[in-house]
Amino acid sequence: MNRPIRHIAVFSGVVMMALLLRATWLQFFQSDSLADNPHNRRVQIEAFSQPRGDILVGGEAITGSEATPDSDFKYKRVFKDGPMYAPITGYFSQAQGATFLEGVHNDLLSGKDDRLYTGPLAMLTGEKPRGGNVVTTIDPAAQKAAYKGLTDLNAKGAVVALDPRTGKILAMASTPSYDPSVFAGMSSKEGEVFQKLDKDKGKPLSNRAIRETYPPGSTFKILTAAAALESGAVTDIYASSGAPAPYQLPLSTTKIGNVVPDSQCDRVSMKTAMQWSCNNVFLDAALKTGGDKMRETAEKFGFNKEHFAPVRTVASDYPGKLDKPQTALTGMGQGSLASTPLQMAMVTAGLANNGKVMKPYMVDELHGADLSAVEKTEPEVLDQAVSEDTAKKVQEMMEYTVTDGTGDKVRIEGVTVGGKPGTAQHGADVRDERPYAWFVSYAKLPDGSSPVAVAVLVDPEDMNISRSDIAGGRLGAPIAKAVMKAVLDHQ
Repeated sequence: MNRPIRHIAVFSGVVMMALLLRATWLQFFQSDSLADNPHNRRVQIEAFSQPRGDILVGGEAITGSEATPDSDFKYKRVFKDGPMYAPITGYFSQAQGATFLEGVHNDLLSGKDDRLYTGPLAMLTGEKPRGGNVVTTIDPAAQKAAYKGLTDLNAKGAVVALDPRTGKILAMASTPSYDPSVFAGMSSKEGEVFQKLDKDKGKPLSNRAIRETYPPGSTFKILTAAAALESGAVTDIYASSGAPAPYQLPLSTTKIGNVVPDSQCDRVSMKTAMQWSCNNVFLDAALKTGGDKMRETAEKFGFNKEHFAPVRTVASDYPGKLDKPQTALTGMGQGSLASTPLQMAMVTAGLANNGKVMKPYMVDELHGADLSAVEKTEPEVLDQAVSEDTAKKVQEMMEYTVTDGTGDKVRIEGVTVGGKPGTAQHGADVRDERPYAWFVSYAKLPDGSSPVAVAVLVDPEDMNISRSDIAGGRLGAPIAKAVMKAVLDHQ
């Protein structure tokens, strides 16, 4: 063999070896990543090749699968009462992907979850496992009341209802909302619909209940009271606070007054201060408690950490390294504080549950297609945020606020209800911005346990309402009351 032929033979052998090594690498080492690559069209075709499992509310499916003729994608997702349930289901789109429960439990719903494996027979027949179902904790009547309350106001906002005893999420509404069905396919028209929603300044695709934070305003006073009592900064809810009204912030010439006449709040007790939402008493209580103890208590209720329910929620913020004026301002829910509606529902639920905060969750069970249980969520304690004694004192004040104070619009005949309204200033110039309206509340059964706690946020930016009419007790309380009544009707 002459030298040129020998060189060509060696080169050809090297190339062949390289091809074999590359094929081996792709087949045995990269097969899983290639099979799962979302840009692999075969993966996309497979994802929409059969009907998908469903998300259930109150035993009924709120999702479905619809055949799409003349398409590589045989089925697309459809949603029942889509805008009402979108903050829970999220969307599942041939073009836009998946979010919320549709995304978190995609493997189960699509049939790819290993726990749905039906044995050797399925391997022999080539039969693909059918998708399983996600059984939610949502109470359909409570969800309807929450969503209707916000849409009747034509307001941006959010509502979260929890069962304080378990952490079950009973309702989660966010407005404005969207219908996930309208962009579930691949058409150019559906793509245009999604782009319009994505660019809408009202942010309908955003879940305000768990993905956006706001200053909690006076609803935070229930946590301030709990922190002050737990730390010993306040020992008697009936005794004079000694806090003058208006209240001058430390190291500052700024004086902060009250919505009611200052004379009505001057040096009053914490119980009276809760009744009339007196800023001076809670500014003073936070200052005496101190930033470290305030933050420690807030964190025990869930602040400064993400939660997974199983959808991820953003962390609410009680900041570190606050000076004395900033610490005082947090006492009335202003300053650098920021909270999701879910977080304020957790605070309210924790106090209603005698200081024990439960981890929130919205999936009760995962089922196979044959309805067999694949997984069940067990209630889990997040923290004992404050003692039972402290919690009961805050309950007493919140219940007094409903019977004899600013929370009266949430009364339910024959039911013990605790509540606290709040109005939160925000923006660079609070004089020009319309404040947020909040309301938090809980209801008790005759045995003293609480089956429901609610947080309502109303952003009146686009509402046809005067600034003087923006108040948590006026806007949020009726919604909270309707949600609680819906839950109590099932007890």
